[in-house]
Amino acid sequence: MKLNPEKYKRDIALLCPVCGNSEMKHYEESEVVKCTDCGNELTKDELIQENGPSIDAHVNDIKKELTKDIQKQFKDLFKKSFK
Repeated sequence: MKLNPEKYKRDIALLCPVCGNSEMKHYEESEVVKCTDCGNELTKDELIQENGPSIDAHVNDIKKELTKDIQKQFKDLFKKSFK
């Protein structure tokens, strides 16, 4: 039995720390992104850092789900082994 990596894939919306908008304009020639609503500009790294708690929460949810699925697979495997 294999785990399906697609099950654990998530899209996480990065939100503007000023207004909460999720739409950003990216300038290919720089690391700067600009909120399409309020005009706030920040680097991609700053945007990720500002959204750190949300990202961490998603990672923790995935860890819990993955741990639960692995435990279930081992349980099922041992049940089959000792039949």
